[in-house]
Amino acid sequence: MSDQQTLGVYDAKIEDYKALTAAQPGLALKQFIAALPSGGHALDLGCGPGFAAAEMAKAGLQATATDASPEMAKAAGQYPGVTSRCETFADLPRKPTYHGIYANFSLLHGRKADFPGYIAACKTALFPDGVLHLGLKLGEGEERDAIGRFYSYYSEDELKDVLAKNGFTVTWQKTGHEVGMAGTDDPFILIQAHA
Repeated sequence: MSDQQTLGVYDAKIEDYKALTAAQPGLALKQFIAALPSGGHALDLGCGPGFAAAEMAKAGLQATATDASPEMAKAAGQYPGVTSRCETFADLPRKPTYHGIYANFSLLHGRKADFPGYIAACKTALFPDGVLHLGLKLGEGEERDAIGRFYSYYSEDELKDVLAKNGFTVTWQKTGHEVGMAGTDDPFILIQAHA
């Protein structure tokens, strides 16, 4: 993500975002952690304040957290066992490096035209049979929300199509809706897939 307006919102509202995301780890995160080998290397891609990466580290994984927001990356690096870097989606390694990539409501800030390339880059960065977790908002098109963040919306079918074209097999999914920082109640999808 390189949308400066979106990054500015996250930098300015980091305390609000910490409060919004400071919950016990949900089923999706627990399943992601359980699917990785003991001591495996996990990437929290677009990590926000780093709560998921912290849980990965607590579970004994090598936890790397990256975010294009300097404030978010700094916050994530304060957790024991978490290696944090300020990076964009374009900075994914070009060789197998991770057993799992957790992209929870992060890739939706990139342009739809770039999404297939991000999924391809995730496949390249994963070891064989690595796990990719995606959290995205369901819908159509691209727009900014009420507080200025850029979003791309996806249908379940187009997500599965992009994953299949990049050699991923969907192993779990969940849909629902929740109220986010902008105050709207948005439908979402969580998907976990193996490379």
